[in-house]
Amino acid sequence: MSVILNIETSSQICSVAVSIDGQIEFHIESEEPMMHAKLLGLYVEKALADVARRELKLDAVAVSLGPGSYTGLRIGLSMAKGLAYSQNIPLIGIPTLELLAVKGMFGLHESEGDELLIPMIDARRMEVYTAVYDTGLNPIVEPTPLILDSHSYTELPADKKKVFVGDGVDKAKGVLNVENAVFLSSFMPTAMDMAALAERAIRKSQYIDVAYSTPIYLKEYQATTPKNKVLSM
Repeated sequence: MSVILNIETSSQICSVAVSIDGQIEFHIESEEPMMHAKLLGLYVEKALADVARRELKLDAVAVSLGPGSYTGLRIGLSMAKGLAYSQNIPLIGIPTLELLAVKGMFGLHESEGDELLIPMIDARRMEVYTAVYDTGLNPIVEPTPLILDSHSYTELPADKKKVFVGDGVDKAKGVLNVENAVFLSSFMPTAMDMAALAERAIRKSQYIDVAYSTPIYLKEYQATTPKNKVLSM
């Protein structure tokens, strides 16, 4: 039996889930923005209490590594590292684009088994973090930041169904000129979606370093400077 605590903080959603042998047994989340620092500790406490109530012990902690919110990713990874270290259990890192790709795969009403899965995380303006995977999660296009235009993704095979998924999809719809496309715009990553990938990682003993692992940012953080509003006399 594998008991995994899953943490997802890459977007505005703060969520925690406990999976047992790949099945979700506890889940809590909030979509209130900018609340990760306030809520994550409380959510983890509730998850650990649920594990204790079942008289179980955690086997691993899984965390969504990004790309996504710089602040959210740092908070999530710090919490996951602390748990893994204090409980002397392995740490699993789940790339958020893979997480979204899996959500897109399971979100299809009819699957042919050879779709191209294209997660898109909004990176402001017309930029997204994206990748292209087959249904085995093998990367066809490696994760990258991309500024969307009418030529984006046109190099992909026209006969393949292309499943676009994530919060970057809405702005892509009016720009892309891609055949055979399905747009799943309302899908966001949550801790519940991590169970299958976390279970696969624990079976294969695919862990990340508790001390030195860092989030997957894909590009450097660019801080914005507030405008100086000065009243002229």
